[in-house]
Amino acid sequence: MKIHKYKQCDLNVVIDVNSGAIHIVDDIVYDILDFVDDNQVNEEIIIKGLGFKYSKEAINEGIKEIKTLIEEKMLFTDDPYKEMIANDKSKSFIKAMCLNIAHDCNLRCKYCFADEGDYHGTKQLMSFEVGKKAIDFVIKNSGPRKNIEVDLFGGEPLMNFEVVKQIMEYAKEEGKIHNKNIRFTITTNATLLNDENMEYINENMGNVVLSIDGRKSVTDKIRVRRDGSGIHDIILPKIKKMVSMRNEGKQYYVRGTFTRENLDFYEDVMALAEEGFKEISIEPVVLDDDHPLSLRKEDLGVIFEQYDKLTEEMIKREKQGRGFKFYHFNIDLNGGPCVYKRISGCGAGHEYVAVTPEGDIYPCHQFVGKEEFKLGTVFQGEIDKELENQFKNGHIYNKPKCMDCWARFYCSGGCQANNYNFNKDIHIPYEVGCEMMKKRVECAIVLKAKLMEE
Repeated sequence: MKIHKYKQCDLNVVIDVNSGAIHIVDDIVYDILDFVDDNQVNEEIIIKGLGFKYSKEAINEGIKEIKTLIEEKMLFTDDPYKEMIANDKSKSFIKAMCLNIAHDCNLRCKYCFADEGDYHGTKQLMSFEVGKKAIDFVIKNSGPRKNIEVDLFGGEPLMNFEVVKQIMEYAKEEGKIHNKNIRFTITTNATLLNDENMEYINENMGNVVLSIDGRKSVTDKIRVRRDGSGIHDIILPKIKKMVSMRNEGKQYYVRGTFTRENLDFYEDVMALAEEGFKEISIEPVVLDDDHPLSLRKEDLGVIFEQYDKLTEEMIKREKQGRGFKFYHFNIDLNGGPCVYKRISGCGAGHEYVAVTPEGDIYPCHQFVGKEEFKLGTVFQGEIDKELENQFKNGHIYNKPKCMDCWARFYCSGGCQANNYNFNKDIHIPYEVGCEMMKKRVECAIVLKAKLMEE
C-alpha cells in the first residue's frame, strides 16, 4: 500500500506512505485517486469513471496535479528504507532504561498489568546497590550516546523515595565523570506526594507522569486502595500542586487509562482539561480478552467516535485559546521521528531495557517476569546478544502484516510486549491496538492540518 486517503472534519486527506508526505486535496483529486493504480495514471479510464460527476476540464486539471506530485516524489513513492535496514550491521547502544524502583504498590488498580505492583513475583523494593549497578550498566552500554533517559517506575516508586534520591545523586556524579546527560522521569499514582518530595521531583526530574483516570466516578471505581475505597479527591489536589510547580518549560503529563468501564473516555479527557491540565493522556487498557475490563473488536466503533469527538473539541478549544495537548495526537508533520525509530519503534530489548529490584534485565517493564525474555543482570553487566538481536530484528520488515499497512511508519510495528502477550510472537501485531493506533494517527493529522489552516 503506497497511499492512504480518508475524510474527516471536512478535509480530504491523502498520505503518501513511504515519504510521509501529507496532502489536503479537493474532491476531484480525492476521487481520481481511486482510479490510479500505483503511479499509473490512465486518463481515459478516469474520465470514463468520473465523467458523470465532473467536467472533462476539471478531471484533467486534477490529473495534472497528481502527475506533478508523482514527479516530485510526493505521491506513490517507493520504500527507501528496506535495503538500508536489511544491511544494517551497526551495534546497538542503550539510550533509555526503566528502573522498577518498587515491586510493590499502595493501590489495587483493577486493570494493573503488574499484578498489584509485584509483577507476579515477590513484593520488594530496589536497593541503592542495585540502582548503582543499573546506572553503571546503562552508562557502560550507552556507547557514544551522550543523552540517556531513565524512567523511575513501579509499582509505586514513591514507596522507595530515599533510594530514588540516592540513585539520582549517584547518576549526577557518574554523568559528569563519563560526560553523559542522564535525564529522569518518574511515574507516580500521586497518593504519596508531599511538599518535600514534590520539591525534589520538581527540581530534579525532567518529566513527571501523574496517574489519574479522569472523572471522579471512573477513577474511584478503578483506581482503589486495598480496602476498595477511591482516591480521586485525595490525589487531584496533589496533582494540581505538582503541575503548578512545573513552570519554565518543565515537562509533565497527567495520564489515565480507559477500559470497558469508560468507553466514553472523551468525558475523562474533558474532565482533566476542565481542571486546567494542558498535557493529557488517556490510554487504552491492554488486558487479556477474558478480562471484564478488556477492550475488544466490537468496542472499536465507540472508541473511534470518542477520538473523533476529541479531535473536533481540541480544534475548537485551540481557536478559543483554551487548547491542550493530547499525548496520542502528538505528531510532527514536518520532520517526525528519525528513520530508524520509524522502522524499529521504541527499541525495547536493544536500545531500551528495564531493571527489576533484583537487578534482572528485561526488554521493557511489560516483559518483566517472563523468564524466557531475561536479558541478563546488572551485576553481570552484559546482556544476551542473541535475544538482543531478536528484538533488534523485530522491525516492520520482519512483520508481514505491517508491510500491508499504511500506518507502519507511524506505529513502527506496535508494542512488542502487546504483540507477544496476545499472539506469542513479537512479529505478529496486536490487532485491536493496531486499529486504535491508525485512528489516532488520522485524528492527529487532521488536528494538525486544521490548526495549520487557521
